[in-house]
Amino acid sequence: MTSSNHDLAVRMAELARATAPPRNIDEVLAGVTAAAVEMIPGTDTCGVLLIGKGGKFESLFGTSDLIYKLDELQEQCNEGPCITAAVDELIVRTGDFSQERRWPKYSHAISGLGVRSGLSFKLYTGAQTAGALNLFGLQPHAFNGESEAIGSVLAAHAAAAILASRHGEQLESALNTRDTIGQAKGVIMERYSVDAMRAFEMLRELSQTTNTRLVDIANRVIETRGE
Repeated sequence: MTSSNHDLAVRMAELARATAPPRNIDEVLAGVTAAAVEMIPGTDTCGVLLIGKGGKFESLFGTSDLIYKLDELQEQCNEGPCITAAVDELIVRTGDFSQERRWPKYSHAISGLGVRSGLSFKLYTGAQTAGALNLFGLQPHAFNGESEAIGSVLAAHAAAAILASRHGEQLESALNTRDTIGQAKGVIMERYSVDAMRAFEMLRELSQTTNTRLVDIANRVIETRGE
């Protein structure tokens, strides 16, 4: 990416944080994490880590089961790039967790799972912090400056939706939606013998082709359980 294109992407992110209209938060977050895997080379899994009421961390809309394990390890170790991005840095890039010294306990733990690279973005609007968008790769040094530029734009859209939702009830709805989608994924995985990522893709594809909200599709799938 040229310098001018990089600057344009960064500016787009700034504008999105300031002016993006609120959308249904679960649709935005699901779309952002899916887009990150599709658009950013080297991304093997992606998710959003939110800081909720009382500083509680919530792992949302992961593109695979691995991301939930990685977030769980961060909570157990009380350290990691996603936490650093959520509360301190704007962008946190890790070239190789097997050699990372900033979070020794966490880095050692996820290296054992085969995860080598990480890229995390603070989600915010203005001075407010909402959590982090987190990408992980199974190859070392998977991410570069172009990855950061694209991720910044995606993070801005996620941040706008999250912050808008905090003025209403959408965040609570998103947490409930996560559980509903999780149940629906379980039904699909059992019925069609697919993994969690494919189950989520099937839900998303059906939502898009029928122009129906993701959570409504999930509820319909749950209702078919036992049939």
